[in-house]
Amino acid sequence: MLIKSLVLKKQFLTTVQESVNLEEALQILEDTGFRCVPILDETGTIFRGNIYKMHIYRHKSRGGDMSLPVTYLLKNATKTIPINSPFFKVFFNIKDLPYIAVLDEEHRFYGILTHTKLLNMLSEAWNINTGSYVLTVISSGQSGELAEMAGIISREANIAGCLTLDARKTALVRRNLFTLKAGISPAKLQHIVDNLEANNYRVAEIDDLQKGSILDELPKI
Repeated sequence: MLIKSLVLKKQFLTTVQESVNLEEALQILEDTGFRCVPILDETGTIFRGNIYKMHIYRHKSRGGDMSLPVTYLLKNATKTIPINSPFFKVFFNIKDLPYIAVLDEEHRFYGILTHTKLLNMLSEAWNINTGSYVLTVISSGQSGELAEMAGIISREANIAGCLTLDARKTALVRRNLFTLKAGISPAKLQHIVDNLEANNYRVAEIDDLQKGSILDELPKI
């Protein structure tokens, strides 16, 4: 399962038990440097929510009782995903959270999926280490277009990755990002662009993964 491979497991995390008070929780946050940590029950298996350093400091600055249980300032109690969740659902749940709690098949706390892990995984889709150029190709979204564009490109180069943006039903056009493997000469790249545009697929942008945008620098052949 993709989610499981990205999760930071419970045994490697800093957590607090629901029985600790706010002063103790703040000390843990200060010692570790984290801005928030998960709150678990006394057995260490049930996720109660998160405690944020900023909320404790706000409470303290207003003269709040620091001997209150950490659950007094508990947040994100319902922000969890099952470990077998479809990957796309993560994006609808994690949003502005630093991480989202992951529960196992028995609804026990398994670990967390962080924004950093998620972004690192997405960055791998660009194949920065093995890719050369990313072509942004505009299409209308009609059936068969993706296969046709891929066919045109693959006659000249190996495709390392593909991503389609603007895939909404209401979108008038779609942006299709094709990452090409390394070893493509500028002349061959221009030939790919010419073939795509000859088939009414406009190449809106070409990004060199090592340098930047190069669309205006290609030789015309």
